[in-house]
Amino acid sequence: MYLSKDQTNKTNVTCIRNRKDVIYNFKVSFFAMGQLPNFPWNFLERELENDSSSEIILDILKQTCLHPMCCKHPPSVRYRRLFLSQLIKMHEASESEPLDELYVALGEVLGVEEGTECYKSYLLPCGEAVSLSESTAVISEGTTGLVTWDAALYLAEWALENTHIFTGRTVLELGSGVGFTGIAVCRSCSPSRYVFSDCHLSVLHRLRDNVQLNGLDNQNSPRVSVSVEDLDWDAVTEKQLREIGATTVIAADVVYDPDIIGCLVKLFSKILRCSANGSLPDVYVSSTIRNPDTYNCFKHQLESSGIQHDVMTGPVTRVFLYNRQATIEMIKLYI
Repeated sequence: MYLSKDQTNKTNVTCIRNRKDVIYNFKVSFFAMGQLPNFPWNFLERELENDSSSEIILDILKQTCLHPMCCKHPPSVRYRRLFLSQLIKMHEASESEPLDELYVALGEVLGVEEGTECYKSYLLPCGEAVSLSESTAVISEGTTGLVTWDAALYLAEWALENTHIFTGRTVLELGSGVGFTGIAVCRSCSPSRYVFSDCHLSVLHRLRDNVQLNGLDNQNSPRVSVSVEDLDWDAVTEKQLREIGATTVIAADVVYDPDIIGCLVKLFSKILRCSANGSLPDVYVSSTIRNPDTYNCFKHQLESSGIQHDVMTGPVTRVFLYNRQATIEMIKLYI
């Protein structure tokens, strides 16, 4: 089951055809900590109008707050409180049969103190989940790298449709952040080697934890060799890049600060001149265009450095939950 756009929402919901789809959409949205107003409450309301039992509420509860994944990798405490409060409000308004499990679940979460970390989990088409430890704040410990950004989700969707770019290859990811894109690629695209990289100490620590959390340390993942590298864009040398030997290089949401564009372009210039086994790597950059001036500055500096780019057009199958109204562009770099 893939996600498709709901015309009333900024994100997307499952293409809803029946009760099973409603329950699945609640599950996907809940574990990705989607915005609560974008849940399919109207579909649930219709189901409750046609059935006075509380069966569908209990089924939703079992696929969200009572699901084993919520015990192991729970969304934030505040988020679970708000979700349960809304579910109870809808249940009470429907005059359906009483459901003690709802109030027990709310009572349990009310007794839990909010922390600075939570988990977001994204379901892959194969049914497996990528679970990530993230900060509850967008900016934490002086970095924005402790949360998953839309361009990383888009890049992962694109990778799922273009597995040949990754299968059997050595992949280097720049600015891996909490690791979502790389974990999804390792799970679904069969690279021979995957190098996650970042340079902020807090991000690297969280990244290593998430790689291990998803069973991608080399001990548990014999099919793909995985490493997490401290890669300073300013200091990395061509020798280091040749030693990595990447045949595919990807990056998501790395074009956000005018002050770092210069060193980023220099890094891409080094990468594009470091051949692996006699061939130049394929380089792809996925960006959310928040500030057009910053993004255009990046493109101008690429051109000035002799780096050309092609915009990767065409739709991708919608798999993950994120803001579809954001302007996201994927480009391929080459010389």
